[in-house]
Amino acid sequence: MKSISTLHFSKMHGAGNDFVILDLRNKKSPSPELCRALSDRHTGIGCDMILGINSPRNEQSVASYKIWTPNGSSSQQCGNGARCIAAWLVRAGWNQGSKTFSIDGPSGTQEIHMLDKHIFRIDMGIPQFKPGLIPLFGFDQEQDLYEVELGDGLTSIFSAVSMGNPHAVIEVDDIDIAPVTQIGKILQKSRFFLPSVNVGFTEIVSRNHINLRVYEYGAGETLACGSGACAAAAVLMRQGRVDRHISVALPGGELYIYWPDAAEPMILTGPTAFIFEGEFSYASLS
Repeated sequence: MKSISTLHFSKMHGAGNDFVILDLRNKKSPSPELCRALSDRHTGIGCDMILGINSPRNEQSVASYKIWTPNGSSSQQCGNGARCIAAWLVRAGWNQGSKTFSIDGPSGTQEIHMLDKHIFRIDMGIPQFKPGLIPLFGFDQEQDLYEVELGDGLTSIFSAVSMGNPHAVIEVDDIDIAPVTQIGKILQKSRFFLPSVNVGFTEIVSRNHINLRVYEYGAGETLACGSGACAAAAVLMRQGRVDRHISVALPGGELYIYWPDAAEPMILTGPTAFIFEGEFSYASLS
């Protein structure tokens, strides 16, 4: 028998990448059906991702969190989401006034630095380029560029990296006319990335600035993608094409990436914003 359940939520965004945030302490994780209902921009709240906050997994952290895409699948990394989680925790007082604290994400513990009320700097981990760690199928050796046949005479050349989640990065001459949806969809369904991949299209503007658009797994093109910004920066820094400290312009705003060297974690800095809070009613099995 179905009953009506009510779920309290917060709506936030980081550079336009928007999230529904749930306090899941003593609650079940959202089902795929609930994820679809929450993320629907016509009949739900609308979001790129759903973030669930819970108690920490280790005593040094203040909280843990999980990530779900609109189709209900889980994700291992979300840089903009991690910053929004941090802002939510500060607002709720979980950090006990500290400007530096740790949270347990799906792919590991992340150190957070609050630069002001809305700006946060986070540890995104060390980029991984080996095909087996991304994972990228069909290649044994690490390469700067991979060329693949996608069918119907279509070829794609991309770089690949894991930021805790898989990314393909394609350099373009003009970001405004990049085939984001067309190539993004095809690569996501290709045999090279299973179960899928985030596909970034980047244009180098200068040694310290790039433009980026990202077609995300489970969400389509989004206004911003923190892990995608890190992925594009990692690829270009590794190739010596840009400096170790760059700004990344996305449709929804600007993010800042710093990568001291290959053995150190990548650092992401960017804004957060609360949009609104409310209650969402839905039919559930009782």
